Amino acid sequence: MRTAYSVETVRAAERELMARLAEGALMQRAAAGLAAACADLLGRVYGSRVVLLVGSGDNGGDALYAGARLARRGAGVTAVLLVPERTHGAGLAALRRAGGTVAGSGAAEELILRADLVVDGIVGIGGKGGLRPEAVPLAEYAADSRAAVVAVDLPSGIEADTGEVRGTAVRADLTVTFGTHKPGLLIDPGREYAGSVRLVDIGLELPEEAELEALQHVDVAARLPVPGAESDKYRRGVVGIAAGSARYPGAAVLAVSGALRGGAGAVRYVGPAADAVISRFPETLVSDQGPARAGRVQAWVVGPGVGDDASAVAQVLEADVPVLVDADGLRLADRSAVRARTAPTLMTPHAGEAAALLGVSRESVEGARLASARELALRYGATVLLKGSTTLVADPGGGAVRVNPTGTAWLATAGSGDVLSGLTGSLLAAGLSALDAGSVGAYLHGLAGRFAADGAPLGAHDVAAAIPEAWRDVRDTLR
Repeated sequence: MRTAYSVETVRAAERELMARLAEGALMQRAAAGLAAACADLLGRVYGSRVVLLVGSGDNGGDALYAGARLARRGAGVTAVLLVPERTHGAGLAALRRAGGTVAGSGAAEELILRADLVVDGIVGIGGKGGLRPEAVPLAEYAADSRAAVVAVDLPSGIEADTGEVRGTAVRADLTVTFGTHKPGLLIDPGREYAGSVRLVDIGLELPEEAELEALQHVDVAARLPVPGAESDKYRRGVVGIAAGSARYPGAAVLAVSGALRGGAGAVRYVGPAADAVISRFPETLVSDQGPARAGRVQAWVVGPGVGDDASAVAQVLEADVPVLVDADGLRLADRSAVRARTAPTLMTPHAGEAAALLGVSRESVEGARLASARELALRYGATVLLKGSTTLVADPGGGAVRVNPTGTAWLATAGSGDVLSGLTGSLLAAGLSALDAGSVGAYLHGLAGRFAADGAPLGAHDVAAAIPEAWRDVRDTLR
């Protein structure tokens, strides 16, 4: 499992480690890893042109020491000093001894435009509020150049704990981060600026509980429900789907399509789109009696395409089983009814729906995804799966937030969320916790989207059809 820790936690671990090491040893470890990553990216170090963008913090020192290592291998290295009087002295001396040169910011544009590699050491992980005005042109020059851009620890201008970007930020091709991932490298909009991320182990001892977790194939495989020899369809779990309307029958069909591939033994549909569902999926159990009288289920999904059917939402929320609330259900669900539930509740809004529930703008949610997911989980006393370019899953009791590493921009298509709801609801019915069902569902859904798209447009039905392929791909890691 990939983990990320807050700046405060990282700083504490660094202080503890530095107390046991010789002075400067920790920075040398970081610089060695940074230089190796830069060399790998360059391919041929000798004769290459490298520009270091050096701020006043330790990131600037890391860049200078790494630049000295590259200079000793024959690279032409020039350091652009943003604050000369506060530059890391020992690092600057090491660069000069290795044959590197120094330039002021006035020469930066020409140097960057001619460079093969630009190393961003402007701001460290403690930076807040975006780039200072004097650093903005450097980020713009780097973006306009043909040079590869490597960020030290994280791209300057990104807030390490949140991924928020306030104004201009450096856009990296590669970020070399030290000790652990930082949340801003895994959460958009910051993740978009980080490029590929390479983690360099510098020996930090970190707490067991992280700020963020990102499941990998092996983690998902360990959580997938697998039937045993004595399983039948009821023991595997039955998921109820209360979705669709005369206007939106397709939402019901798509939610059922995801549910049928999510690990539960049976899918029970309730709603006005029964004919459409049965014609497409004859194995579905259907009822026209409403959720309260539909028969036994181990979990419910309510909301996709229900329109204004508040009664169906209210009945589902009264059920003493795990419930997933999506789409129209989010608008119709009474917050006090959600908070009063004793069984788990999983809410799956996109940014616009989350904004409406929080009473803020969509831009506010998209710019502060981590804080928004946590706040929504706290207000409703529910697990929240915040969909988007970075899908997050937050529990109401706190703890590490899960961030989904799979997906593709092609998943931004009508009905994709309905498939995710059905898939995730099925995992709930199969016995997964709300946190695991949300993060496993998002992982499989994203992976299925990649397989179905393969670089081309797709429809939501294509995503559902690719879920078994994603499931098998994940399970193969256990062989």
